[in-house]
Amino acid sequence: MDRPIENKNKITKKHIWATLGVIIVLLVVWNLAFGDRSSKFNVDREKISIDKVSKGYFKNYISVTGTVEPITTIYLDVTEGGRVEEIVAEEGTLVETGEILVKLSNIQLILDISNYEAQVSRISNELRQARLLMDQQTLNSRSQILEVEYDIIQRKRTFKNNKILFEKNHISKEEFDISKEQLDLSQKRQELLKVNLKKDSIFRSVQIGSLENSVARMETNLRIVTKRLENLNFRVPYSGELASLDLEIGQVLNRGQRIGQINILDSYKLRVEIDEYFIAKVSKGLTGECDFSGKLFKGIIKKIYPEVTGGRFYADMIFVDSIPNMIRIGQTSRIKLELGAPKTAILIPRGGFYQSTGGQWVYIIDKSGDFAVKRKISLGAQNPRFYEVLTGLEPGEEIIVSSYDNFGDVDKLILK
Repeated sequence: MDRPIENKNKITKKHIWATLGVIIVLLVVWNLAFGDRSSKFNVDREKISIDKVSKGYFKNYISVTGTVEPITTIYLDVTEGGRVEEIVAEEGTLVETGEILVKLSNIQLILDISNYEAQVSRISNELRQARLLMDQQTLNSRSQILEVEYDIIQRKRTFKNNKILFEKNHISKEEFDISKEQLDLSQKRQELLKVNLKKDSIFRSVQIGSLENSVARMETNLRIVTKRLENLNFRVPYSGELASLDLEIGQVLNRGQRIGQINILDSYKLRVEIDEYFIAKVSKGLTGECDFSGKLFKGIIKKIYPEVTGGRFYADMIFVDSIPNMIRIGQTSRIKLELGAPKTAILIPRGGFYQSTGGQWVYIIDKSGDFAVKRKISLGAQNPRFYEVLTGLEPGEEIIVSSYDNFGDVDKLILK
């Protein structure tokens, strides 16, 4: 009896399920080994901002604000205290050098001047008396010397005659010796009178010199005190605009007290406020464009104030070529302050992403446009419009420039 022969190549359900199981296992293994395991986040395309990476001319500048100030400010400090009697000039007016601003009174100063005048008069009288006494003493001494010289002449003649008579034995030796002793005495007296005259002259000269110095000092002090009296009429030190004058009639001022200021209007400067982040990049000689009513004027940094207050520091900028018309103190201007020479660079627009990443990475849009992935980058200088890209991006690529705060730390954004 014949038996049917089994077809061993026949595909059964068992074979199909086994094959499917193997395929599923292989897919799981492949997915584990090579699949995309990055974190993902779905993003509405309409709620993000996308911009292109470009290559262009990069100007390294910052945008700052400058306030117009006078080129020089003169502070008014009174050089002499007193009571305010009259205020001659008013705030806001133009004043000229030498004009009287304020009239003061000071009774104590007037008394001091009277005392100095009395002292000068007293010492001057002492000087005159000393000179008169010296002249009288000199005359007396010279008179005595003349008398002694005359006496010496007589005694020399007597001594000469007695010598002849003594040699001829007409007079005694005692009489001869007396005539010689009288001559010697007169000569010694003459020497003493001359020495005394010399010493007295030296003493009187020193005394008069001292009195003359005292008079000179007192006269100098008198001139100084008199000058103080003139300072009671406080005058304009420099021509300009009287910016402020803080005084009231009857007010008592102390010496050195500040009463106001004058603005020198020959030129103007801009007091520029700058973020402390740029303190190491700002130096003297940097230039900038100052905008006044839509017209640009060139300025240059002339002075930098190192103190930082509230995260800001200040610098003074002066105009280079011309000064804006109708410029006013207190007026503000937007300034493009250049921090370096312009150059060609890869650029990305400024955006909220920088606050989230610190410029260390960005989300790059895939060529398909369906998703964006994280990529590390390196940024250089920046200006109010662009960041300079050092590494990580190429011109033509697209990045998300809006804030990343809502994305967490995911690796891929799915765009919908």
